[in-house]
Amino acid sequence: MTIESTERTLDIREIDGPPFDDIVATLESLERGGQLRLIVPFEPVPLYDELHDRGFAHESERREGDVWHVRIEHV
Repeated sequence: MTIESTERTLDIREIDGPPFDDIVATLESLERGGQLRLIVPFEPVPLYDELHDRGFAHESERREGDVWHVRIEHV
């Protein structure tokens, strides 16, 4: 049996106001194996503990222009 992984993208640079509620809502809609690519203008260190507590794994990568891509997976 093959499980397809779906990846969504959330660019918080496009959100007006604090992005935490938008991030949490997107995470809650992910099914097991689903992935979220979070694009942020800073490394979201405070989010990492929250992800761990909610059962998500993540990998962070700093890209050109001080933009961070955080791949989050619902495990």
